[in-house]
Amino acid sequence: MSWSVWLSLVVTGVLISFTPGAGAINTMANSLGVGWTRSIWGILGQQIALVTHIVLVAAGLGVLVASSPAVFGAIRYAGAGYLVYLGVRQWRSRAVTDDGEPTTTGTRTPAAMVRRGILVNLTNPKALVFFLAFIPQFTRPDRPLLPQYAVLAATIVVIDVVVMWCFFATAARGLRRVTSTPRGQRAMNRTFGGLFVGVGVLLAAVH
Repeated sequence: MSWSVWLSLVVTGVLISFTPGAGAINTMANSLGVGWTRSIWGILGQQIALVTHIVLVAAGLGVLVASSPAVFGAIRYAGAGYLVYLGVRQWRSRAVTDDGEPTTTGTRTPAAMVRRGILVNLTNPKALVFFLAFIPQFTRPDRPLLPQYAVLAATIVVIDVVVMWCFFATAARGLRRVTSTPRGQRAMNRTFGGLFVGVGVLLAAVH
């Protein structure tokens, strides 16, 4: 991959990462619920799903999903349902536990946050179709594909981790003063719960 193509990839990757979506909402919710440092686990889960999408496209399965309305629809509705479930769970979560710690996310262990991050990104088939259209813009079929995919995946992952952790998770830290009271925690739970539900409904409704 030439430097000019790679720089174009970096600019595009930054714009994509800054676009608000389920991953950004999940990152901010984790940052509020368990702290900025531990929110990295959810971000890493999201990157596992992102790399999975790239691998699926590289393997040609993205074409199958894009060309099969039944498969695409099934994954789309499953992803929408999961986001709505997260939203309802977030909305109904208690403001304060018995020991006085917030329970904004409902998933406090690193493994649970990684799993949730994977599911949030993996159940979005539109990301798969997006990469199907996105990847060919930055690869050359007349050159070995594996190194190109490796550079592309590494670049996108690093950019997304930096944006999610240093921007969205950091932005959520500014809201911690609001969540220092039970009333503020309830407000944030319902705000992020509503955002999850909204993204889920949008995913199901937009074709």
